[in-house]
Amino acid sequence: MVVELDWENLGFSYHKLPYRYVSHFKDGKWDEGELTENATLTISESSPALHYGQQAFEGLKAYRTKDGSIQLFRPDKNAERLQNTADRLLMPQVPTDKFVEACKAVVRANHEYVPPYGTGGTLYIRPLLIGVGNVIGVHPADEYIFTVFAMPVGSYFKGGLTPTNFIVSKDFDRAAPYGTGAAKVGGNYAASLLPGKKAKAAGFSDVIYLDPATHSKIEEVGAANFFGITADNKFVTPLSPSILPSITKYSLLELAETRLGMKAIEGDVPIDQLDRFVEAGACGTAAVISPIGGIQYQDKLHVFYSETEVGPVTRRLYDELVGIQFGDVEAPEGWVVKID
Repeated sequence: MVVELDWENLGFSYHKLPYRYVSHFKDGKWDEGELTENATLTISESSPALHYGQQAFEGLKAYRTKDGSIQLFRPDKNAERLQNTADRLLMPQVPTDKFVEACKAVVRANHEYVPPYGTGGTLYIRPLLIGVGNVIGVHPADEYIFTVFAMPVGSYFKGGLTPTNFIVSKDFDRAAPYGTGAAKVGGNYAASLLPGKKAKAAGFSDVIYLDPATHSKIEEVGAANFFGITADNKFVTPLSPSILPSITKYSLLELAETRLGMKAIEGDVPIDQLDRFVEAGACGTAAVISPIGGIQYQDKLHVFYSETEVGPVTRRLYDELVGIQFGDVEAPEGWVVKID
């Protein structure tokens, strides 16, 4: 490798890499798209992405395997989720083949920046879809930009697979009951900045959001999905129309059932029934799995397995998933896409 980076201590921050992919939608169709060294997007000041939030994004990773090759983890699912988000915001879909090939092209062009196997680092890939053009009324754009860029990253949460504590948000909701909670749009994340800042100031990693309709059920953990492990070997995760459908979560649901022999349940998770869980965690592409040591709710810290040690089931799930992503564990059919 020709790149000089501290692979073991990357953190989760932006790095400007040499190449990214850009494609334009105009006159009802996408162009072929191309790789470019220009990291700046030039758009109209009246673009709907800037005024009305007509924008969506995705996040996935490229992994260096033991033999030095590179692979993606379930990119077709990211393409599908971006398509669902595009439908919700009246944007044109990016076809799955175009999405996957764009990601592969960016990884190939920046392959020196995929961290070496064994460092724990990955190449984080950020596809972005925005409405642009000269629009000032509240209506969809006629033109769009689809771009994909990437950067090497380490652990999202400082300390990696280490339990941390979270606090239930009393004053904020992540999304409206029938809003854009299930879509990966920037507005959902903008809404989470203030409660997240307050939680960190109080000594917690982030907030636990309850369902916006009744405030009685767990929905999300900051920008990640929640899961709990019961004493009778069940993997439980919330189901709600305002939760972002995490590709990591659905992968864990399948692995818990098929590889660990657990009963996988997607359903209501009442906040007043935390005692049913012996382990808990947050999961998502950026964080993978973040063990939850405890949840602060109504002036009481409910501790699960431990505030300092990772639970055995959480550890097994993490090892299975990460093993698949880095090529050390056999993947279910279709989960891995090699970069040729």
